[in-house]
Order: sequence, then structure tokens, then C-alpha cells
Amino acid sequence: MKPEAAAFRRQADVLLARADTMLLAGLNEDAARTAYLACFHVAQALIYQRTDKTAKTHRGVQAGFLLLTRDDPRVDPALRRFLSEAYEFKSVADYGTGPDAVTSIAEAQNAVATARRFVGAFGALVASHGP
Repeated sequence: MKPEAAAFRRQADVLLARADTMLLAGLNEDAARTAYLACFHVAQALIYQRTDKTAKTHRGVQAGFLLLTRDDPRVDPALRRFLSEAYEFKSVADYGTGPDAVTSIAEAQNAVATARRFVGAFGALVASHGP
């Protein structure tokens, strides 16, 4: 694995650990947002590993990730979509106001659990792509 991709991958693990701590503290919006960011970092790792480039925006990472994983038979389509879908957690945590800007404990727990699967699955693809 290229050192840059490995750094992105390690950061995903750090973020998952932080998300677990946030869940325990009842910080649902923050935990779900951090789960998304863990996936974002693994997507960056995959993009860098395969292209030697980094995407600079969330939209760029999502588009690059979707393009690189589009026809890969090893990829679970539902898990693949999670990166784009989970961006909503970031939006709620960063920009949401009022009664609609809430993430339930169940949603946060599901986001963290799905992010853990995402990081595992796509982290393995990064590692399998060679140096």
C-alpha cells in the first residue's frame, strides 16, 4: 500500500474509535458525522492507491470513489452507496438547526456500524491493489 493511502486508512481507524467514544457520550450527530468521515478517508485511500491523486472536495471524493468501484464484483452495492448517503449526517451535524437537525441514537449506532463495515471492505480493496 502506498504511504499516502496507508495514512488515509489509518485516519479512518482513528475516526471510528472517536465515533465510538462519541456514541458513549450521547453525541449522536457528532458520532454519525465522524462515521461518514471515516468512510471518506477510506475512499480517499482507494482513490490515491489507484490513481496517485487526491480529491479535494467531498463531492470529488464521492464521485471518484463511485467511478472506481462501479464495476467491481467484490463491492456490495448498498455499502458502496453509503458514502454518498452518509454525507447527510455531516450536513445535519455541521449545518442543521432546529428540530429536524437531530440524529437518533439508533441512526448514529447504525451509521457507525455501517462505517465499520465500509472501512473494512474498502480498506481491504486498498490493500489488495498493490503498492
